[in-house]
Amino acid sequence: MQLSEIKNIFHKELLELYPKEEIDSFFYQSIEHFLKLERFVLVMQPNLALTKDEERPLFETLARLNQEEPLQYIFGRAYFMDLTLKVNGNTLIPRPETEELVQWIISETKNHKPQIRILDIGTGSGCIAISLAKAFPKAKVYALDISKEALQIAKENAVSNGVFIEFIQADILNFNLDLTFDIVVSNPPYVRELEKKKIQNNVKKHEPEIALFVPDNDPLLFYKAIGEFANSNLGEKGNLYLEINQYLGSETKSLLENQNFIKIEVKKDIFENNRMLKCQKMD
Repeated sequence: MQLSEIKNIFHKELLELYPKEEIDSFFYQSIEHFLKLERFVLVMQPNLALTKDEERPLFETLARLNQEEPLQYIFGRAYFMDLTLKVNGNTLIPRPETEELVQWIISETKNHKPQIRILDIGTGSGCIAISLAKAFPKAKVYALDISKEALQIAKENAVSNGVFIEFIQADILNFNLDLTFDIVVSNPPYVRELEKKKIQNNVKKHEPEIALFVPDNDPLLFYKAIGEFANSNLGEKGNLYLEINQYLGSETKSLLENQNFIKIEVKKDIFENNRMLKCQKMD
């Protein structure tokens, strides 16, 4: 079958689910991933024909896209900062907003002593911890997650990206550790059940619920636990960095004020949503 015919089939099959531009992106990313063909191949070779073996992964991808599965899971990889990361249904797909959080930490910490100690709570794919370990090669980086399956992916990502991280399987809602950190960072679950209707199907149907959703009657339960942990485990002038629910910025700030954190700063992301928060442990 000609490649141009397969492109038309992608559009015919997916048009009810996705915008035309997104279908084009799915198609071109797929031929690059599976066949190493550049986007302009149909301009240069409009009659290019594929073998059955070459067609197979494209039609398998099409079937999974019809189930609204994210392309990152289909490919088994995602990109974050300068990293290539393995991902699957046990890990969230790293988001650009989380990159902004990491960049904020790096910019604020670049003049810090090199031998810092960092803890990433709810590490998932390991994207935050690995990025910080890359940025601060002399740091001691720890990463915690409740999911054994997510930690296995994070460990593989740490190895493939050439960093050493101490991984811990634990539930931050019931966790103690006799270590002091200079930085604690977390992108915990923060999407309320009432917000589910705003979440796209490719997220709701395929990404791990345990890493996304919190009950409507206690949406800040993870922030409360992380704040309590940070109060006990941050060193002098240690900083806590959080990704937050854009609708609960003032509530999250008030919670941390009540936990006696100081220098609380809420920062907007590129979409002008309240998405990040930094605070410092009171001396």
